[in-house]
Amino acid sequence: MAIAHWNIRSRWIVRAALCTFGCAMLSSGVRAQDTSSTTTQKGPAQYESVVKGGTVIYVSGNDVVVKMDGTGEVKHFTVPDSQTFTENGKTMNVHQLKVGTHLTQTVTTKTVPTTVKTVRTIDGKVWYVNPPSMVILTLPDGTNKEYKVPKGQMFNIDGTQQSVFHLKKGMTVSATVVTEAPTTVVTQQKLVAGVAPPPPPPPAQPMPDTVDVLLIETSNPAPQPTQTAAAEPTPAALPKTGSEWPLVGLLGLGSLAAGMLTRRIRMALK
Repeated sequence: MAIAHWNIRSRWIVRAALCTFGCAMLSSGVRAQDTSSTTTQKGPAQYESVVKGGTVIYVSGNDVVVKMDGTGEVKHFTVPDSQTFTENGKTMNVHQLKVGTHLTQTVTTKTVPTTVKTVRTIDGKVWYVNPPSMVILTLPDGTNKEYKVPKGQMFNIDGTQQSVFHLKKGMTVSATVVTEAPTTVVTQQKLVAGVAPPPPPPPAQPMPDTVDVLLIETSNPAPQPTQTAAAEPTPAALPKTGSEWPLVGLLGLGSLAAGMLTRRIRMALK
């Protein structure tokens, strides 16, 4: 209840006002002389998702180095123990991360336009006024407090709305200040999923010393090779067609003929 209604015409109204004020003092200890209430009005939310991926090329403790997809850029991250990721449905942390794991991070940003409305109520007695921007009020607890007067601010003076230029020292006033501040509330949600690196290839097996070969015989007969007559080579020497005995007979016959001829020649000379 404002203290601006002390211009009373009848005694019973005064008693009722004092009774109401006293009840408020007993219930709240000290009557509220400078109070404010805030309400928040939210607009439609907007969502934006960004997906980033990369392959782990180094991990040690909480230090992780990732080669980003697409650009090939190498980035270093310090990952806290509380940061988790899922791999094949299993929740894991940085200490279970392995080199070669492909990580995919989905960042969802939620933006909500919000208007914060504040209603401030001030009750007091004018102690000093300097129009158009300053007034000092004496609050019901006896303390003085300086206020900056917003442009266009109106004061309740004896039930009438008046500007700061109508304020006089000693007047009891009640003022309500309403401010609206548009803001934007931004929240982010990060989800990280990993794909384990492929298993290493098995070691190469040594080649065996012997190889088993399976031959399958087909029903079609193999084609016969075509034979061509080759020319016989010229012999280097004539072949031997007889023995040496005829030659020996010829030689003996010649010797005998020569002997007979020599004998006839000798007989003729005698």
